[in-house]
Amino acid sequence: MSSNSIILGLEETARRPVVAKNVIAVASGKGGVGKTFFAITLSHALAMRGRKALLFDGDLGLANVDVQLGLMPNRDLGGVIAGRLTLNQAKTAFPVGGFDIIAGRSGAGSLAALAPSRLAVLGGDLADLARNYDYVVMDLGAGVDRMVRQLASTAGTRLVVVTAEPTSLTDAYAFIKVTITDHPRADLRIVVNQAKSQAEGERTYNTLLKACKSFLRFSPPLAGIVRRDRKVIESIRTQTPLLIRFPHSEAAADIEAIAEKLTSPPA
Repeated sequence: MSSNSIILGLEETARRPVVAKNVIAVASGKGGVGKTFFAITLSHALAMRGRKALLFDGDLGLANVDVQLGLMPNRDLGGVIAGRLTLNQAKTAFPVGGFDIIAGRSGAGSLAALAPSRLAVLGGDLADLARNYDYVVMDLGAGVDRMVRQLASTAGTRLVVVTAEPTSLTDAYAFIKVTITDHPRADLRIVVNQAKSQAEGERTYNTLLKACKSFLRFSPPLAGIVRRDRKVIESIRTQTPLLIRFPHSEAAADIEAIAEKLTSPPA
């Protein structure tokens, strides 16, 4: 084997993402679909089921997990990118919810412009840290840009959050298309959020499913439906986790059902 072949092989290995099966990426084609709220509440629901959980704010540059929870962490992802902290050192305990958080840094454009090599290192470090947890929930940025796709490639499962809005469906389809193009065997599932009813949620899912089957020859399964609930808005407004402020709300029950499905062994 020539030296050039060896070098090319090493470069290919370096580009290949490190996949952690217990990392759940929460994605969406567009913003405003409740993705961050869902990621927070899912992390909380997993912790309530006795799982050791970490919430990673991967919305580099537009992070707001800490804002929704009313936190002012002293350590965040910015320190990791700057080389001052390891990922393990950047985590913050959230005792109220029973899970840990690695906060992003809102408005930090430098994070959003990370080179692919730096993103690859970050993804590998996250996969290493995931060994200390039962589940890591990664809140991704909206869209299908390089940064989102590269971070998502670390996850064993990708949950695409979608609403009934046509733009949400179109952008979710775009995310699914690029994902299965990059990773044909990806474990990709759909979460319908803000549904007026279970029936409407099923219609929304079936609309997206039909497009995926027709044009992509791919049938993403339904992870669950989260009904529209005014208590979600109140929970976000008061920066209090839904499962604490309104534990018996419809949206809480729906997300707990998704967490139960994710943690249940395959049939």
